[in-house]
Amino acid sequence: MPEIITPIQIRFSDIDWMGHVNNAVYLSYIEKARIDFSERLPLNINWRETGFILAQTQINYRHPALLNDNISVRTWCTRVGTKSFDLGFEVFKTTDNNKIILADGLTVLVCYNYRLSVSENLPEEWKKLLLKK
Repeated sequence: MPEIITPIQIRFSDIDWMGHVNNAVYLSYIEKARIDFSERLPLNINWRETGFILAQTQINYRHPALLNDNISVRTWCTRVGTKSFDLGFEVFKTTDNNKIILADGLTVLVCYNYRLSVSENLPEEWKKLLLKK
């Protein structure tokens, strides 16, 4: 299944009083990577009609990120169902050619019809793109 890497610029406002990236900010990083993933495939989403909504996020915090860290998010599809799909992610930093996982987890995304306000089956085009190797 396809995967993408999204570079993240840590902002000063991301840092909490402990001197590291606040845990809640990771959700914004993952959101940015999720949007990049859907655009790079491309899923060709018309957000006024059918798109996807976030149903669940599981996140494991492994190591703190600091202001000057060079971080990225790796995102890949781990499961495709009838109405939903899962994206795995890793937030990582690189130092001296070493990759250090800062956080990892999973998001569950549900295909959603915004006009009717109901979930619906994933379009076949999306399934093919999500399952492509």
